[in-house]
Amino acid sequence: MTSSGSKWYAVQTHPHAEGKAAAHLRRQGFEVYFPRYAKRRRHARRVDITASPLFPRYLFVAVDLIHQRWRVIRSTIGVANLVCSGDEPAPVAGDVISRLKRREDSKGCVQLDLAPRFSAGDAVRVVDGAFSDCLGLFESMSDGERVLVLFDLLGRKVRVTMNMDTIEAA
Repeated sequence: MTSSGSKWYAVQTHPHAEGKAAAHLRRQGFEVYFPRYAKRRRHARRVDITASPLFPRYLFVAVDLIHQRWRVIRSTIGVANLVCSGDEPAPVAGDVISRLKRREDSKGCVQLDLAPRFSAGDAVRVVDGAFSDCLGLFESMSDGERVLVLFDLLGRKVRVTMNMDTIEAA
């Protein structure tokens, strides 16, 4: 919800400084939107879920160009630049921000559409777990994060449900 007269503008930050830039912009009285998504990371046979920037090095700030001192944004700690068209900040098109906010879950993470990376019948290799290094055929998505893979084990076709991040193209 931006105040009347305010529009959303994109701010480019220094690498890995989105949080710092957002905090300093808020301290100066700007409304800031820093969209994140739930990213699954695999490390040392462990899967972590972290909130990662949806647009690395970018966040959004609501500014009323007539009533607010918007030029101070460029000199804010963590900010590299304000995205401009000529000398004026370039507004973010249409209702992009409100559409992103509508897709947030209870933890504030934007829900992404997870389209399957594979088609039925594609050869896949398991990269982690009990079937590590086994080859199989992608059958289908079973839900948002799990897939059905068909293996040929001991002369029989066996259907196994596993996490999407444990398979790759063979």
